[in-house]
Amino acid sequence: MPTATPTAPHIASSAAIIDAATRRVRLDIRDPAFYRDPLPTYAALHATCPAFFWEEPGQWFFTGYDQVNALLRDRRFGRQILHVATREELGMPDPKPHLADFDRLEHHSLLELEPPAHTRLRTLVNRAFVSRHVETLRPEIAALCHSLIDGFEADGRVELLKTYAEIVPVTVIARMLGIPVEIAPSLLDWSHRMVKMYVFNPSVETEHDANRASAEFDAYLRGIVAWKRDNPGDDLLTHMITAEKDGERLSEDELVSTAVLLLNAGHEATVHQLGNAVATILQTGADPAMLFADDTATERTVEECMRYAAPLHIFQRHALSDIDLEDGISLRKGDRIGLMLAAANVDPRKFTDPSTFRPDRNEGPHLSFGAGIHFCIGAPLARLELRLSLPILFERLPGLRLAAEPAFKDSYHFHGLERLDLAWG
Repeated sequence: MPTATPTAPHIASSAAIIDAATRRVRLDIRDPAFYRDPLPTYAALHATCPAFFWEEPGQWFFTGYDQVNALLRDRRFGRQILHVATREELGMPDPKPHLADFDRLEHHSLLELEPPAHTRLRTLVNRAFVSRHVETLRPEIAALCHSLIDGFEADGRVELLKTYAEIVPVTVIARMLGIPVEIAPSLLDWSHRMVKMYVFNPSVETEHDANRASAEFDAYLRGIVAWKRDNPGDDLLTHMITAEKDGERLSEDELVSTAVLLLNAGHEATVHQLGNAVATILQTGADPAMLFADDTATERTVEECMRYAAPLHIFQRHALSDIDLEDGISLRKGDRIGLMLAAANVDPRKFTDPSTFRPDRNEGPHLSFGAGIHFCIGAPLARLELRLSLPILFERLPGLRLAAEPAFKDSYHFHGLERLDLAWG
C-alpha cells in the first residue's frame, strides 16, 4: 500500500476526501450526498485516482472501465478463496454460528463458486436463460405488464415499485422455476432481508434477520423440491432436478441454493433498474415517443439506462495468490478487491460526456451485468423484461410524471429507490 507524503494533495468531492498522491480515499457510504447520487464522486475518482485504497472497508477498489473489465475476467481472482487456502493461513475468523443458515445457502451458490464446480452448475441451469428460450416469454411478460397497469390506470397516480417494478420480475422468475406465484410476497420478503447482507458491515440485527429469512426460504424450497420429484412439470426447477452432467446431478443443497440465487437475482436488480430507469427518463425530460420509437431505439434506451443508473455498483473478488498489478498495487493471497461496475460505466476514457443520459448512445457495452465467467446468467431475461415493461408503461400512461421526488434507499451496494410516486393524465 502506498505511504503518505507530507505534500500529498487532498481533494474533496461531494462526499469523499481523496488523497491523490497516496491513492487513499475516505468515503462514507451512509452519506446521502453519495448514495443518492454517486456520479460526482465517481467523476472525482476518475480525475484523480481510478484505482484507490478505500479506508473504511480497508481494501483496493477500481473504477476504470478497462481495468474493471479486465479484472472481472482475470482468473488470478475469484469469488471463492477457501478452495485454495485455509482460514488459518489467511487469518480469517471462524464462521459466525448465527449465520449458519445464510452461509449454507451461500456455500453452494453459483455466484460464489469457481471452476470446476461453477462450470458444472452453470451448465445445468444455463439452458433456461439463453436468448432464444427467454424470447418465448415475450407474450407472457407483455400480458403481465398490461394486466398490472389495468389495475391502477384509472387511479391517476401510483407508487410504481410495489405495484409494477417488483411484481413483473418476481412473477416471471417464479413461473419459470415452477413456484406458485401466490408465494411472491414471501419471496420478496425473504430476498429483501437476505440482500441486506451484501452491504458493508451489516449490523448484528441484520445478520440474525438474514439468517432467519434464509432458514425460511430454505425450508419452503425443500418442500417444493420434494413435491416436484413426484410431480415433475415443464419448468426450470424440474429441469434442475432431472438434468445431468457427466453422470452427476445437483445435490439437494445445490438445488436449493441455485433456486434462491435465481429468485433473488432474478428480480432484485431488475426491480431497482426499472425504478431507476423510469426516474431517469422523467427527471431528464426525455421524450418517450423517441426513446421507444422502434426496437433499435428501445434497445439503446434500455442499455443507456443500465449504464447511467446501474442497480449493482460493486462486485468483489479475492486474490487467489500474491499478485502485483501493473499500476504498482501489490496484493496478498486472500486480499479482497472491489470492482466498481457503476463507476466503470461512467469512465470518461470510455464514454463521451459520461454523466449525461444520452439514450441514443452507441459507444460499446456497459458493465452492469459484469464480465467473464460470472457474467449475469439472467442478462437476456432482464433485458427482455425492461424492453417490454418500460415502453408499455409509458404508452399506457401518457403524460406520466413524477408526483414526488424519488426517494433513494439508504444503501450503496444496491442503488435503487425506496419508492417512486407517479401521476398522469
